Amino acid sequence: MSTKWGQPQFCVYNDIAVGIQWLLDHGAEKVAYVDIDVHHGDGVERIFWDDPRVLTISVHETGRALFPGTGWPTDIGGPGAEGTAVNVSLPPGLSDAGWLRAIHATALPLVRAFAPDVLVSQHGCDTHAEDPLGHFAMSVDAQRSAADALHRLSHEVCAGRWVALGGGGYEVVGVVPRTWTHLTAIAAHAPIKVTEAVPQVWLDHVEQLTGRPGPRRMGDLSAEDGPLWWRSWDMGYDPSSEVDRSVMATRTAVFPLHGLDVHFD
Repeated sequence: MSTKWGQPQFCVYNDIAVGIQWLLDHGAEKVAYVDIDVHHGDGVERIFWDDPRVLTISVHETGRALFPGTGWPTDIGGPGAEGTAVNVSLPPGLSDAGWLRAIHATALPLVRAFAPDVLVSQHGCDTHAEDPLGHFAMSVDAQRSAADALHRLSHEVCAGRWVALGGGGYEVVGVVPRTWTHLTAIAAHAPIKVTEAVPQVWLDHVEQLTGRPGPRRMGDLSAEDGPLWWRSWDMGYDPSSEVDRSVMATRTAVFPLHGLDVHFD
């Protein structure tokens, strides 16, 4: 095992990198990795920094506000692999619409352009508003929407070859069980509506185990909140928006390297 596997990273064992390497060793020519955990996906990025066969995309809270303090738009990969490391560094306090806008404006077009044999995605749910570690404010509904978009993307670009993984998530009653149930159901082609009730048997179990009541529905947003909505990048770039400036920094750094138009308006 080369020394590159010993680079500093968020977790002790980088199972994702081992899995991607296995795919490469067993016939995959290109693998795309999309990390939507609130933290920068530094370990996988560093391991494949010099490998043009692996596209790593991390959509995360800026390192100015959150550990590990890395993952800038200008971090684009090593010599010969420029553009295969992609970092979308977003401001604290981000909510559903801005987060989904950033994912759709960066990760999706880049994966399409890269045309991988397999899509690997990491669905840490510590982007949620109730998570104690990060400073994002996502709903379960938005996390479900992101999982659905990546699932659909895998069928569009690589015949549904999709490895969907968990990740960070530290609100273990209100968030993690619902978000990863949605992820599993989407992967099984049996999506669950956010309006569906959480099973009573699970609510009884979790209250007995933790002394806390669990959420009653599979989503967070109510009818009063209106439908989940985000603004497509095709509707234009807003230079007064910190989210849009972050997205544009990433697009400017890497889109031309994939033959894509930066598209300012």
